[in-house]
Amino acid sequence: MIRFGDKQWANVIENYRKWWKGELGRPILPLVITGADPGRPMPKIPMPHFTNCADFSVPAEAVIDRIDYELSTYEFYGDSFPYVGMAHFGPGVMAAFLGAKPEPVQETVWFHPQKQVPIKEIHFSYDEKNVWLNRIKDLYRAGMAKWNGNVCMSMTDIGGGLDVLASFLTTEGLLYEVMDNPDEVKRLCLEITGLWLRFYRELNDIIGQQRVFSDWSTQLNENPTYMLQCDFSYMIGVNIWKDFVHDDLAVVSSAIDKAFYHLDGIGEIKHLDDLLSIDSIRGIQWIPGAGEPETRDWSELFTKISTAGRKIMVPFRLDSYLDEILKVTKRPDDLIKMQFAYPMEEKEEALKIMAKYSAV
Repeated sequence: MIRFGDKQWANVIENYRKWWKGELGRPILPLVITGADPGRPMPKIPMPHFTNCADFSVPAEAVIDRIDYELSTYEFYGDSFPYVGMAHFGPGVMAAFLGAKPEPVQETVWFHPQKQVPIKEIHFSYDEKNVWLNRIKDLYRAGMAKWNGNVCMSMTDIGGGLDVLASFLTTEGLLYEVMDNPDEVKRLCLEITGLWLRFYRELNDIIGQQRVFSDWSTQLNENPTYMLQCDFSYMIGVNIWKDFVHDDLAVVSSAIDKAFYHLDGIGEIKHLDDLLSIDSIRGIQWIPGAGEPETRDWSELFTKISTAGRKIMVPFRLDSYLDEILKVTKRPDDLIKMQFAYPMEEKEEALKIMAKYSAV
């Protein structure tokens, strides 16, 4: 049994409303304690993961039942809520919707073209029989039947426009094409944006009666939302960004509610000024990136985002850097932590930290 009732739902939704208005007086701090008694035997199938995302032999209903068991081992505190991540099909799963071949590995899912063709021969279209799109739809339908909207199934990781295109051209190939065939790249970006919005609407139509919505970042929203990204931007300068990324982000972010942008690594910081110029991007998620020391001082970055009137999302644990970040933001309401979990044996310690910030 999932330990989360109407009163808890009302409380966490109200907390988010106040936080967006700057009236909560503290950061959003979602805490999950793992290891509670689920009250039933564990199903024999594994939890969804990159490595088993292609196993369509397991009925969607069985996958949802396994997730239900997992949620039944959680206790929810602070601003957490029953959440199901749907990113195990890989970042940029839209590439699979468009015909790319997925390659699941332990850490992620890569996408590759079925065959390499010249850019002028690439055209994207909607395929209602696509097995990856329909598998995700089946999981959403099974989840809605199981939970009746009382568990939040996140939006799958559809991906960013240029990242999806790179799955068909390869990253190196796309770097050449933005210089050699910019008009063809823009044509394909427009095709991808239109289809992106169609996939997004169709998937949200299935989960539209959920109490709340989310994405892979675990944030709660009362309307469909999304964590925007463009990993390809790490390798391009600000001029190419403005030509190929800015307009797409402006269009997509204006079509969803309270969009965040996933700023992934120091190579993307050069695009922050332009991101902050897009009014419909309401927050920035900062991920320092591989190889960066955990102790590095990002206070200038946090101050810049906060001064621009945007929310800041960070992935650090509850006991890491919270006070340091709050010292350099304009308001405590500017900060949101991604949902984090502590084992049952650390529950007392975690709740003491939460109490320090009046989050329990």
